[in-house]
Amino acid sequence: MPRGYAGITIFPFIILKYNILKLNKVLVNHEKIHKQQQLELLIMPFYVLYCIEFLIRLIKYKNWDLAYRNISFEREAHKNESNLEYLKQRKFWNFAYYL
Repeated sequence: MPRGYAGITIFPFIILKYNILKLNKVLVNHEKIHKQQQLELLIMPFYVLYCIEFLIRLIKYKNWDLAYRNISFEREAHKNESNLEYLKQRKFWNFAYYL
């Protein structure tokens, strides 16, 4: 698990830093949003696009955390993580709206 992160999704698994985090519905929903993004992009292209976008944002912002938080996939997940019904109403490839 990367330092500073509570969870990571590597399709089809959601990996949480601590077992107790399974009870954190917002965090789990955030990771489920990533799982859906990965599925829509047929998994491997998700990781390629994620890394490319991160590098572009890192060059732009010159700040690791700011670059991470501005990746379109993260912006969608962060904005909607508290809406536990989000995945039921989410449109296909909705992450593109956050580019």
